[in-house]
Parts: sequence; structure tokens; C-alpha cells
Amino acid sequence: MSAPTTHLTTTPSAADTDGDRAPRLTLKPESATVSGYVDGGWWPRSRDLGAELPALLSRLADRLGPVERVSYHLGDWDVADKSIRSGRGLVRLSGFRSQAGGTIDVLGHRQRITLLVVPSDASAQTGDRTLATAGRRDNADTVASLLGATAS
Repeated sequence: MSAPTTHLTTTPSAADTDGDRAPRLTLKPESATVSGYVDGGWWPRSRDLGAELPALLSRLADRLGPVERVSYHLGDWDVADKSIRSGRGLVRLSGFRSQAGGTIDVLGHRQRITLLVVPSDASAQTGDRTLATAGRRDNADTVASLLGATAS
């Protein structure tokens, strides 16, 4: 039996009903052996990267320390600025067509976390299930497989 997933926020559907704007996020436990394509999942509320990132980066700072850069797939988000202010300074935002769709990479000084990005318009049931699966210690599903559940 695997150790429980590290949940860094309340149940996503519950967060929406009470007005909580905390990021809907799950991460594999830090003690997990490196496996799979993602280190967890994030379910933003919109396609506005600049509006969604500050709360996420604040939560990830505990694991990464100061965040230096975020890379993302250009087609997944509305047009974004080249940097945002977060925590102790500016965080560079780098959009690429070559980045795996449905993911973002969050880079700290010495570590990178790759997150599956659940589409903002996913249903509560699908979003909750996808986040839970992406954050399982032993999950090694591909991004396409994880996001396949959101398309159905």
C-alpha cells in the first residue's frame, strides 16, 4: 500500500463552493521515488496564467524554495506576461510550443516540479479524480492518459 498523497488544499469542489481561492493542487509525497511523467496535478480556475500562478507558487515555495521560472505550453493559456511578481521577486514565465501540453514546469533554485494541468472547465468529479490520480505516489501514467479522463 502506498503512502497517502500530499494534498495541499481542500477538496477542489468544496473549495469552489465556499469561495476559497486556494490552489487546487496535489503533489506526490516528497519521499516518493521518482516515477512517472508528473509530480502532481494542478486544477486552475481559468486560462489566465498570470492570475492563477501567484497562489500556486506561494504553496509550492515550501517544497521548492523561491521559484525562479515557470515554463508552459503556449496553446494551453491565454497570452501571458514574461514575468510576474511572486514572493521574493520576479518569476520568469516562458511559453513554448515544444512543452508537453497539459503541463507546467515550476523551477526553484535546485529542483523542478512538473505538474499536470487539469483543464479549468473540467467537472468537479473529473477534476477531483484527475488530481488524486496525478498525485498518487506510484502513478506513472502519461500526461495523455491522465488528461484522457477529462475529455470523456
